Amino acid sequence: MDCFIKKIFLDKVDEGTHSQFVRFGKGQFKNKAALKLQNSSKIKVGGSFEYAKDFAVLVSELANVNFSGVVMSKEKLDIEGEEKKKAEIYVYEVENITSDKIKEITPKTYILLLDAEGQGITLKCKKKLPKPGKSGDAKVDDKFCQIEADPKYLGKIKEALFWDIPECKKASVAHDYEITGLIMPEGEKDFEKIRIMTKRKGKITRKVEFDKKPLVKEREMIV
Repeated sequence: MDCFIKKIFLDKVDEGTHSQFVRFGKGQFKNKAALKLQNSSKIKVGGSFEYAKDFAVLVSELANVNFSGVVMSKEKLDIEGEEKKKAEIYVYEVENITSDKIKEITPKTYILLLDAEGQGITLKCKKKLPKPGKSGDAKVDDKFCQIEADPKYLGKIKEALFWDIPECKKASVAHDYEITGLIMPEGEKDFEKIRIMTKRKGKITRKVEFDKKPLVKEREMIV
């Protein structure tokens, strides 16, 4: 599994990556998609809310565990659990959802706010999305979702989230988005479809610190 940020740097932008940017217009947006890594007797990873879905998918690929929590989708799902509908979003409160089921429903979901535990790995995630900040300098919650895992999982965790960082004991990552243009779909008249389908053109800056050493990367993007 590759996180949505990695897909930008590898020119593998997909629908899931695009959905992360629908809420942004033109402008500069600082310190988004934050991550932290602690590599000791246990591997500890923390991420901001943008990674909630990626974390759940990653854990489902690392181990066969059962998930519980909240699943949000823009379409009705074949899934056990209490179902509610808020605006245009289906909200499911689920228990004992298997790793295989997570893989099955993920392409249809809006976000996954899930917990899981077993086989040397634990996932914890807050169950309410943060309210939009009024300031671009607002403090980022890099513990919105957290993974704690046995060291045997380090390789795959690094490959998915910290692919470009050398071996280290501690690392932190944040990203700045600079959106300079909007590419709207041709011929579409429906305002909501235009909003969802419009692509963002600009640049992403990846700011890394590992064992107190800085690393900065930039990439042009169309997402």
